[in-house]
Parts: sequence; C-alpha cells; structure tokens
Amino acid sequence: MNANADIDVVRPSGLSALPPEFDSAVAWAAWLYYVDQLNQSDVAKVMNVSRASVVHYLQEARESGLVAVQVDHDAFARTLTSRRLMEKYGLRGAAVIPDLDPNDADRRIGEAAGRLLASMVDPGDTIGVAWGKTVLAAARSIPRLRHDRNLTVVQLSGSSIGTSDFSPEFCTSLMANRLGARCINLLAPAIVSTEELHDELMQEPMLVNQFRMIRAAGKVIFGIGDIGPESTYARAGISDAAALAGMIEQGALGVIIGRFIDAQGAPFATPLDGRTVGITLDELKAVPVRICAAGGARKMGAIRAGLGGGYATHFVTDMATANILLE
Repeated sequence: MNANADIDVVRPSGLSALPPEFDSAVAWAAWLYYVDQLNQSDVAKVMNVSRASVVHYLQEARESGLVAVQVDHDAFARTLTSRRLMEKYGLRGAAVIPDLDPNDADRRIGEAAGRLLASMVDPGDTIGVAWGKTVLAAARSIPRLRHDRNLTVVQLSGSSIGTSDFSPEFCTSLMANRLGARCINLLAPAIVSTEELHDELMQEPMLVNQFRMIRAAGKVIFGIGDIGPESTYARAGISDAAALAGMIEQGALGVIIGRFIDAQGAPFATPLDGRTVGITLDELKAVPVRICAAGGARKMGAIRAGLGGGYATHFVTDMATANILLE
C-alpha cells in the first residue's frame, strides 16, 4: 500500500493535480495571479478550472488573509490630493503634478492642462482660449490632433497692447495650429478708451459673429492671476500701476480673462468693465467644460477665490499649491 494512501485530498472535479508546494487550490490560484502575474483566464487554464472558480479562489484568498492588498499612499498622494480638491471645490476633475522647480511651475502646469484638454476634445468642438504664461504653455505643448476633426478655437478676450509672447491672439493662434483647428481671433483691443466706443464696437457685425462663436464654446482653458505689480496682468499693459493699486485697495484680489474678482470669487466691479472687450464671468460659467490651470504662492489668494467662485469645472496645479488650497 502506498504510504500516503491514508491522506484524503479533496479537490474540485477537473482541477489539475495540486503542486506539492501548495496546500490548497486557493493558495495555488493566488500565487499564479499575484506572483506569476497571470490573468484570470490563464490561471483557469493552468488549473483546469473555470474562470468563475478562479474568481472565487482569489476572493477567498483576500477574505482569509492569505493575500493582503495594500495601497502605497506615497505613490497615490497626488491622486488623493486631486480627489480632495474635487470634493472641497465642487470640481468635476483635478490634476496635480509633482513639485519640481518652482520657477518652472507655470510651464509644467500649462503642459499638464494641455494634455487634459487634448484628452477631452471631441470632433466638432469649439474651444475658447484665454491668455497668459500658463495658457501659452498649454498651447505650445498640447498634442497635435488630426486636421479632420472640424475643430474651432476662439479667442476669449480682446488683444492686449503688450506681452506679445503670451498675448491672447498668440495663444489662440498657436492652440489652433496644434489642434489643426479653424482660428477665430477677436479683432478688437482688450480695453477701449470709452464705454461709448465699446458699445459701438459691440454692434459691429464682425464682432457680433465672433461673440456668437465665443458663446458657442463647449470647452475653455484659462488661468487665474493676481494683480500685483509683477503680475501677468500688470505686464500686459492693460491698466496702469496706480489704477491697479487703487482696485486692490478697494477689494479686488485676482483676475480671470481680464475680469476682476474679490476674495469670495464674486465679480468685482471696476471702471474698466464697460470698456472691456471679452467674455464676462457669467458667460464663462455658462461654458460646460472649464479647465483652469494655475499655481504659485503669489497667486494663492486669487486661485482660492476663483475656485470658490465656481469658475472652473476642472483644475490643474502643482502639489505645493494644492496642499495650501486644502489647508
């Protein structure tokens, strides 16, 4: 008689002979799946059982403690932070990039925003584009798309008198070129000299058509800026330093596509409002998908106000900014 004849090994019908190094089919299945990294179908073939049996074995391995699944919180820190931003600010999506060189944050945040936008583009889309260093980085780096997608890119604000390197017209043209899209530049100054001139310009058929395109946009990409003397808005030459200082003293905190906001994110009325050519904050909120790309300690108050004001549906930033926003 065989020495092992008194050992009764019970195994499911059809199961291949259990290798001696395993004391159960559950352990064997867990090893094949988690250690050898076979998929469930291949595990089923090796064991000569159904895929449903493999699913049952793996579930039993987890429930019995034979297999423990752990999440590396360091590896998922940015994912967890993104989720917390979404929850706190009512966002539909958030992307947080690692902290590297703080002097290069605008470019890296912009590139991440460009990738996000590209992943969301649908055939026939009209995309609104703001301006600034972060938006320019997005426009420069957004993945090229086929030219048969019938895309339109529209400029959201009038042209500035300075900073040609990140002006509204340049950001829009560059984005359109990368996407293979029709480009609609807004052929008017960002600020005109009088409210009367503004009202007359807005009656021009060409601008009426351009604003119709702006209001048809289904997606926009924009930044949030501060309005201090070193800000992008100040460098654009749209308003002089004394006027900006006065608005800050009265409660203005940040700027979104040429429109001012206060600490709560509400529109902040200024004498420039009636002379500004571009999308309004209410019109911005009406766009279904609004990607905001912003970061940096200097802009923190403005970013917090802008997110609190509900202007973004999706937010792209760096880890340092995200952590402060969650405090």
